[in-house]
Amino acid sequence: MDKEKECYTIKKILITPRSFGKSDRSVFDLFKDAGYEVVINPYGQILTKEQMIENIRDVAGIIVGVDPLDKDVIDAAPNLKAIAKYGVGTDNIDTEYAKSKGIPVSITAGANSNAVADYTFALMLAVARKITLINDMCHEKKWTKVLGSDIYGKTLGILGLGAIGKGVAKRAQGFDMKILAYDLYWDKDYAEKNNITYATVQEIIETCDFISLHLPLTDDTRNMINEAALSSMKPNCILINTARGGLIDESALVKALKNGVIQGAGLDVFSSEPPEDEVIYKLDNLIMGSHCAASTNGAAEQMSYLSATNLLNDLKNSLSK
Repeated sequence: MDKEKECYTIKKILITPRSFGKSDRSVFDLFKDAGYEVVINPYGQILTKEQMIENIRDVAGIIVGVDPLDKDVIDAAPNLKAIAKYGVGTDNIDTEYAKSKGIPVSITAGANSNAVADYTFALMLAVARKITLINDMCHEKKWTKVLGSDIYGKTLGILGLGAIGKGVAKRAQGFDMKILAYDLYWDKDYAEKNNITYATVQEIIETCDFISLHLPLTDDTRNMINEAALSSMKPNCILINTARGGLIDESALVKALKNGVIQGAGLDVFSSEPPEDEVIYKLDNLIMGSHCAASTNGAAEQMSYLSATNLLNDLKNSLSK
């Protein structure tokens, strides 16, 4: 009983994702009904480590986006009982340390898969057909023909054939693309049914016209797209990343784009957001996104409700231990 009283003395939940509950405010009723006070991200941007430490001190639970949640931040929250990721990538969370302290970490698996797959394919089209360049020229009344690249019938390499990777493959089938894919846990039945060919990472790098990244960020995948990988790609290759910025060595990519080593890139994620290298903003063969591939009304609603439900369930379970 004393433990139950102790858990209930802290009734605050911190929510950092800016799109949480924006399209459907009724999700906040879940916290109200459970007796929790909600603290919303007060900065209107991704929180820094210092801001996280300041705002997490007296919370019982947190719903976190890409804000840093490392050992120092976790230690600043002595009453933290549960962490809910608003999304699926947990590289910004020290999950091992949380586990060592008995703090469960949940994810919203599948909630944003279609939204990210849509955005991935939108980036492929935009880079290949130079849509943003043409748009900018038209707004300046420069009615000039701009030569783009074909997508239909080309070869797409997918690194990471999880829910999002499979969604991208499904969309690519409508463009009659040849699909090569790599995944550490290969879904043989799905691949055979959907005419997807297994390939090694190197085979994809060397042979594909389009390469799309959908891998988690780990010690093994960090900077996997480096100078050597970029130099091995076809000159007409277009690289897409809607997964994690750390998968790409950005300095090597900037150099490759400037020197025409590959044709172009579409990035929604960066190692530092926004990127610190000023050169990256001047590349006309790069289309940039502000980590918004999952930002649709439908995906936000699903992630909001699922992360809220996950967090409340974990908080409730913490009382029964």
